[in-house]
Amino acid sequence: MQNPGSTTPDRVGRFPAQARFADGAQYIAGRLREGTSGRTHAVTDPATGEEVLTYELAGADDVDAAVAAARAAFPAWAGATPGERSDALHRLAAVLADRAEDFARAESLQCGKPLKLTREFDVPGTIDNTAFFAGAARHLQGQSAGEYSGDHTSYVRREPLGVVGSIAPWNYPLQMAAWKILPAIAAGNTIVLKPAELTPLTSLLLAQAATEAGIPDGVINIVTGTGREAGEHLVGHPDVVMTSFTGSTPVGRRVAEIATATVKRLHLELGGKAPFVVFDDADLDAAVQGAVAGSLINTGQDCTAATRAYVQRPLYEAFVERTAALMETVRLGDPFAPGTDLGPLISHVHRDRVAAFVDRARAYARVVTGGEAPQGDLRNGAYYLPTLVTGAAQDSEIVQSEIFGPVLVVLPFDSDDEGIALANDTPYGLAASAWSRDVYRANRATREIKAGCVWVNDHIPIISEMPHGGYKASGFGKDMSAYSFEEYTQIKHVMFDNTAVVRKEWHRTVFGDR
Repeated sequence: MQNPGSTTPDRVGRFPAQARFADGAQYIAGRLREGTSGRTHAVTDPATGEEVLTYELAGADDVDAAVAAARAAFPAWAGATPGERSDALHRLAAVLADRAEDFARAESLQCGKPLKLTREFDVPGTIDNTAFFAGAARHLQGQSAGEYSGDHTSYVRREPLGVVGSIAPWNYPLQMAAWKILPAIAAGNTIVLKPAELTPLTSLLLAQAATEAGIPDGVINIVTGTGREAGEHLVGHPDVVMTSFTGSTPVGRRVAEIATATVKRLHLELGGKAPFVVFDDADLDAAVQGAVAGSLINTGQDCTAATRAYVQRPLYEAFVERTAALMETVRLGDPFAPGTDLGPLISHVHRDRVAAFVDRARAYARVVTGGEAPQGDLRNGAYYLPTLVTGAAQDSEIVQSEIFGPVLVVLPFDSDDEGIALANDTPYGLAASAWSRDVYRANRATREIKAGCVWVNDHIPIISEMPHGGYKASGFGKDMSAYSFEEYTQIKHVMFDNTAVVRKEWHRTVFGDR
């Protein structure tokens, strides 16, 4: 049985959300305000079930106001020099660094993440992203001019799009907000972001920090409402020229359906079911540690988390035994306790969904460890024990469907061909990893596994300079890196005649004499 940890550390100093958002949870044109939907929502600490903040949800009127503010701010922000936008983002990075502890505590409180994770990963990653895009803002180049047709000179301009409407998920609220906001505004766009209604706190703090850093009012706006009301209205809004969405594949299909009705540019980062392929020459201890860390990161609520471990048969039994044993040492507990390794899932509703996947799998597979909610001091939180499943068929639900919880399924394979084929055998293609000491074997896996990111002898790390995005049903388009600017800019061909006369010969070729 896993160590249940403790729920009684000193929680003094938790983020004071009630006081910070007394004026509302909508941030429009540089100010907090109440929503207009007439309905309230409670942000709840998933570790205790305690209410953190109750706020008025955004309605269609709030979305309209936010889009109008973004549209009004666009000409001046798009007309700012790259250096001016860069300076503003550098100031934002400094503000975030100054407020790092506030952001870490707010993220832990609303998500149930261990505080050590938000301090060491979520917040520093966001600061690093901000610093990266501050520099990248000065490198938005078109292409060199040239004479490609007689006496005409052509060149390509790279221009911002306009108002971007983005929707971010609840699993990494701060980082996902940053991934949406930073490339958009670095390129000269303005943005309306809808965070998940479960986790709005750090998105609102990020927008307030941007105002403090001198980013003009209306460049960044936050509307906190439901997907069905605020989200769908934002995606369908005629003044929004691009939609960027991160979330599940089924919801992504609905977003695409709405966006295409107004011919919007679309960026989708959707679900995942990442394979973890262990060849028989791998370092077994490293693979076991990687599997536990990669499957349990953020309590498994990560679209790149390791969910399907394929282990070549000579290592299979030892891998299962050691992985189960290591999972059983993971300490569940209060996110604010220093010794906590794993926090709760986002809600009791989601915990029950994860449990239902495992319970259904008992009919055709073996639950080696975990597979239940802990009792005792943790019973009021949305906790679920780290779970290892074996004996499932490749076409079974637990192998094919995204669970989004601390559940790892392990299956054996024989040949390298079979291992790679199994890795590719789901609708998803967001991330994967290959474990081998043979550079040629590893290189083949990186080439043939169909995923947007393939790690070798590791699983999960990301860096600001490299892109993140999927293949197949995991969506299209890239977050982070300079590649993300392709999502948030458009290119224009400019062509002009270098002579002083009108080229009547060309006109006559097309239209004849007039």
